Amino acid sequence: MIAMFETKRFNWALFVGHLMIEKLLKALYVKTNNDYPPLIHNLLRLAEKCNLNLSEEQKLFFVTVTAFNINARYDDYKMSF
Repeated sequence: MIAMFETKRFNWALFVGHLMIEKLLKALYVKTNNDYPPLIHNLLRLAEKCNLNLSEEQKLFFVTVTAFNINARYDDYKMSF
């Protein structure tokens, strides 16, 4: 992610960043719930299912990153970014 950011491939840096956060939250879910994580990509929902106490700023961050991840999958959105 950092290498992509440094080479100004910002859309890919954000995309990979979302994947990284998602995997970390799913690992936390497994540790916390001793069960398979849900098959979702919504970072805020994953964090809530891990019983994390988040500030409003953190919630907004997760919502923003999730929205970018969804939009980055489609060329129309990628080009407008």
